Amino acid sequence: MTVQLGFVIDQERCIGCEACTVACKIENKGPVGFIRVKTEHAIQKDIPHGTFPKVRMTFMPLVCNHCANPPCVKACPIEAIQKRSDGIVVLDQDLCDGCQSCLDACPYSAIAFDEVNNLAGKCNLCLHRIEAEMEPFCVICCEGQAIYYGDLGNPEFPAGRLANSEAAFSLKPELGTVPRMRYCPPKTPRGI
Repeated sequence: MTVQLGFVIDQERCIGCEACTVACKIENKGPVGFIRVKTEHAIQKDIPHGTFPKVRMTFMPLVCNHCANPPCVKACPIEAIQKRSDGIVVLDQDLCDGCQSCLDACPYSAIAFDEVNNLAGKCNLCLHRIEAEMEPFCVICCEGQAIYYGDLGNPEFPAGRLANSEAAFSLKPELGTVPRMRYCPPKTPRGI
């Protein structure tokens, strides 16, 4: 079986601090206004549970899903986006012509557009760090230690165990994109 790298977010541990967003911006030298990791999205931002005074918030960081069937790859007319054998979907900004077809094709709104440089951009799991045998920077910087990275098909990795747990879910599975980004929902405490 081939390695399929990806992330699992433990929503029980995510505190919504956006350290992942800042880490990504720093590591990838993103221009002003260009964000690859978001904690807000049209699908869901923070999700309240319970009723006052017993209310709890759940956060959902959103990033490229590194889909098994990525629609962005098919949409790019110049093949600037490719899916690697390890599951990482990579956008080559040297090839990008700024047409934005990939933005329209991504059902997760996970591709950002840099209007200053007229380029699309997305999470590549910090490919430069992975190739140097380091973890993605957002994983290291996560205050709640909520981001797990590794081979999602290998139960020897914490990410693999969590990704294949009964509670784990992905966004919009009905689309057939087979997202590699997985979430583990929070446990509901008594009284909420």
